[in-house]
Amino acid sequence: MPRNRSANASRPREVRSWRQSKCPWPILILPRFCSAPRDAEPDAIFVFVPSGQGGTFMKQYAERGLDKAGIKLIGPGDVTDDDLLPGMGEAVIGAVTAHLYSADHDSGKNKAYVEAFKKANNFRPNFMSVGGYDGMHLIYEALKKTGGKADGDSLIAAMKGMAWESPRGPISIDPETRDIVQNIYIRKVEKKNGELYNVEFATLEAVKDPGKVKK
Repeated sequence: MPRNRSANASRPREVRSWRQSKCPWPILILPRFCSAPRDAEPDAIFVFVPSGQGGTFMKQYAERGLDKAGIKLIGPGDVTDDDLLPGMGEAVIGAVTAHLYSADHDSGKNKAYVEAFKKANNFRPNFMSVGGYDGMHLIYEALKKTGGKADGDSLIAAMKGMAWESPRGPISIDPETRDIVQNIYIRKVEKKNGELYNVEFATLEAVKDPGKVKK
């Protein structure tokens, strides 16, 4: 995504080369990786890092001046993970990500969940915590339907087609694929009441695993 500048017009192959580069771990090589897109002057970079490494990446993003260069950050929600986001600094403001959950999700159920989680743990819940919460809910409700029968066939049959309101929003279990159906939210990092949050501004509703959808 190079900017419309004459300096970039003659070097599309350079932009393509860093866009396609892979960043091996450990995280120590990130400084060199972050310098390449800064020098290419793109409008934005798409970044994926393993969950838990978003804070380290944002530190390098800021130290290498990508935010000051006006290079926007886009990616999956792991990059701005809710429990790490408060410590990422203002360089992350404006980052746009897509994910299944935000601690800022505007629903009564989520507000109650976030309040209870923070009271118990002294930090925000993230997508992993809500995944565990929903998993426990699914098992509990399935056992109620089976009358306590816990064999695999009985539980799977009970789980098919189940639907409920999660802190993340409405979710269900596809009876054909036995996979989750859920909303995916497009979020932008903003400061609210002095804290950084992934603020949802668009929703892709009832998303199924595309690899399992019949064509």
